[in-house]
Amino acid sequence: MMRSLYSGVSGLQNHQTRMDVVGNNIANVNTTGFKKGRVNFHDMLYQQIAGAARPTEDLGGINPKEVGLGMSVASIDTIHLQGSLQTTGVETDLALMGTGFFVLKSGDETFYTRAGAFGVDNQGTLVNPANGMRVQGWMAQDLNGQQVLDVSRDVENLIIPVGSKDPARATTAVNFACNLSNITPQIPENPTPQQIAAGTWRTAVNIYDSFGGIHIMQVEFTRVPDTPNTWNATVTVDPAGDPPTNTSIGLGEEAPAAGGPAVFTLTFNNEGLLLSAADGAGNESGGAGELIMNVAYDVANTTPGDDGAPVRQTFTLNMGEVGGYTRAITQYAEKSSTKVVEQDGYGMGYLDNFKIDQNGIITGVFSNGSNRVLGQVALASFANQGGLEKAGENNFVQSTNSGLANIGPARVAGKGKIIAGTLEMSNVDLADQFVDMIVTQRGFQANSRTIQTADQLLQELLTLKR
Repeated sequence: MMRSLYSGVSGLQNHQTRMDVVGNNIANVNTTGFKKGRVNFHDMLYQQIAGAARPTEDLGGINPKEVGLGMSVASIDTIHLQGSLQTTGVETDLALMGTGFFVLKSGDETFYTRAGAFGVDNQGTLVNPANGMRVQGWMAQDLNGQQVLDVSRDVENLIIPVGSKDPARATTAVNFACNLSNITPQIPENPTPQQIAAGTWRTAVNIYDSFGGIHIMQVEFTRVPDTPNTWNATVTVDPAGDPPTNTSIGLGEEAPAAGGPAVFTLTFNNEGLLLSAADGAGNESGGAGELIMNVAYDVANTTPGDDGAPVRQTFTLNMGEVGGYTRAITQYAEKSSTKVVEQDGYGMGYLDNFKIDQNGIITGVFSNGSNRVLGQVALASFANQGGLEKAGENNFVQSTNSGLANIGPARVAGKGKIIAGTLEMSNVDLADQFVDMIVTQRGFQANSRTIQTADQLLQELLTLKR
């Protein structure tokens, strides 16, 4: 009789635990990145009244007689199902599509979370503003003027220095493309200056010196009379200056010396494709590969160098591949046109904004139009994410059964991708929780009835003496 009482008590206690978990799930239905819990039960030890007996020649086998002693909680699992995503538009809000976790640091302690409601503090550090924990990743390193990410290093705090300066960069290369009209203009015997200029095509583009100063590079193409498919070109930097900037140009690996001729000649084949080039000093290009001229010019209004000469800047003028027509100079029977594909210089700027892509790479957007990689957000994955221990504040910590954290970039080893401007919502399904609540309540009630019925049986037993 007493066994049923204690079985009912175990049922009440453990259904109460299940109700606690259900209540916690419902309480966190709107908690960012929350992962719901689930309670599993199992029966307890059994008291054996009679053991089993194997068959004999006269009788068959006999099953054991056992009375259960109630039930207990087998496990309380954390269900790491993907939560739905909610767009916020906040550039520092990050959501994960996959099994990864963001890595946070609080002093020497490491935490892992799915809640990506991050922000930037007054020192530019990317943090969880709710508790100040710092988001971990890798900062870009400068390598020969290029920003490089080394994800093999240990993780560190991510700094986004909004408002910081971006130093000026001198133009080192100008990629030049145009079409020079193959149609020969008709020039009368006594032409006007405008009629003479009909065989000339001029274009200009802004370039930058090492101080961020803007200069105008002008290229003027003039058809060579009585020589088919040949054009002379003159390169001038700041042509409107008084006097114009000292400019020189030439073929070869090194930039030409100051005072050299700033002219070159282009030759095309009968298909309108670039064939060769020659500079003013008589140097001729080879018959294949990129056709590149080296240009040098003096920077006016700057402090002279140690030798008293003006600061001299150099850059390459890339006119495309010999025999090519994409991003190259051509000669077709169309109107002359010019398109400078790109130049890589810019003036000083300030970090106005930043963006985070699906790989977690943070790119700074500067007021001078340049974009630079600042860092990358790190993600962690575990062999058994269900073995992580909850540490509160939407955080998990590593346990002995979760396995070691495998920290790396997004979209590697199943860590998933990062969606900026979005948050992952709780994966709690209210309909499922309400049904679970009803089942838990009925289980609790049924176990309470077991205790009441056992008590009534005991009462009947006591009345036998009357």
